[in-house]
Amino acid sequence: MVVTFPHCGSGWVPLKTLFDKHGIKCVVPPKSSKRTMTLGARYSPEWVCFPYKILLGNMIEGLDMGADTVLNVGGAGLCRLGYYSKLQEQTLRDMGYKFDMVIFDWQEAGIVAMAKFIRKLLGNSWGEVISDIRFGLLGQLKLMDEIEHRVQWIRPREIDKGAANRIWRGAGDRVAAVQTREQLKSLRRQITSELDAIALDPKADPPKVALLGEFFMALDGFCNMDIEEEMGKRGVEVVRTAWLTDWAKAWLLLDMLGLGHGRKVKAAARPYLSRDVSGDGVNYLGETILLKHEGFAGVVHVMPFTCMPEVIAQNILPKVIEQHNIPVLNVVLDEQMGKAGLVTRVEAFVDLIQRRQCRAAS
Repeated sequence: MVVTFPHCGSGWVPLKTLFDKHGIKCVVPPKSSKRTMTLGARYSPEWVCFPYKILLGNMIEGLDMGADTVLNVGGAGLCRLGYYSKLQEQTLRDMGYKFDMVIFDWQEAGIVAMAKFIRKLLGNSWGEVISDIRFGLLGQLKLMDEIEHRVQWIRPREIDKGAANRIWRGAGDRVAAVQTREQLKSLRRQITSELDAIALDPKADPPKVALLGEFFMALDGFCNMDIEEEMGKRGVEVVRTAWLTDWAKAWLLLDMLGLGHGRKVKAAARPYLSRDVSGDGVNYLGETILLKHEGFAGVVHVMPFTCMPEVIAQNILPKVIEQHNIPVLNVVLDEQMGKAGLVTRVEAFVDLIQRRQCRAAS
């Protein structure tokens, strides 16, 4: 068995370690790129959303590298994500690929479903499965999120622009290479020391902007055209609300236990959108309102073209902007989008929030 899987943020890190640890060959597709996008778009329906095309492109690249087993997600829900796996599997078979697809339905039973999924895949004991999940989610994935949080804070303050990004780009391979808690603790100290050594501008006072929107688009730097980096090097601190560890806590644990999550966000959105439209539509509206009252200077909303939940939220947004007086940059992305146009919009938005910040201070 040679396993591959599509990218989703730093999710590849614990997956690679899991398979390496148990002696199963794992093919990690190349980081999503223009080639990935072109491959995915070529074999996708034109109307389907951008993440579908990127995920399909990842799978094609993984299969071309010798994989014979594809891991994917699926399940119920209003968003088309739940049916991606079936369509992608049929498309790949129509293209002539011979493979097995193993689908994880996180909505079935949360963390229990994940444990059963891993045990079925690897044939391990329950003790080994629980240990692997703890190390992957609470160890490696948590460390990756901690590093990225720190990098986001450093970007607008560093004197040598790009220093934090250089450390971040190599962090995934370094974290994926460790297999014990002691190694992980040592690596955490090493990377923290490297980030702390970056020279910062003591006079920097960057405005804070939140990056919201469709979960996959917010996580994937290629899909959102590295908008975090573009804003960071222009002196803006970007705070993203989408994190894999938060998602795992909410959907794999709290939801399974019936405890619910995101009550404050849903309450804030209720005057504008009172029902679940799936995806991140309700979260986007609620978080925009809450973040305004937490002192954020603006919001960047990224979404894939044709995404129904995000389109619904986007059409309600003008009322939220008017009543709460917060600047919002809406970025709708697909394979037709060019980076030059995005950079121009980012520069104008940064100029807007910096002027507002100066006026507020005077």
